[in-house]
Amino acid sequence: MDKTALVEAAVRKTAETGTQLAPEEVERVIDALFGTVETAGAIAEGLKRGETVTVIGFGDFHLEDSRPTLRSGQALNEYVNGTVR
Repeated sequence: MDKTALVEAAVRKTAETGTQLAPEEVERVIDALFGTVETAGAIAEGLKRGETVTVIGFGDFHLEDSRPTLRSGQALNEYVNGTVR
């Protein structure tokens, strides 16, 4: 899934909640979190400060031997593996 598909999927998911966001709004949020070629996102900035960035259920981004790493969370693992309780 590329960024365009991610934005479209997120727009669809927000519609399911009853408050659909515009694609431009979703793209701004994704850029703010993950960054762009020109600007670092909130996750990268946190890692550079030595912080672990945790999204409950999804996982955490942290540095391992100075390399950014995602350690997936239990909820994500269970969903991907089809073992959701």
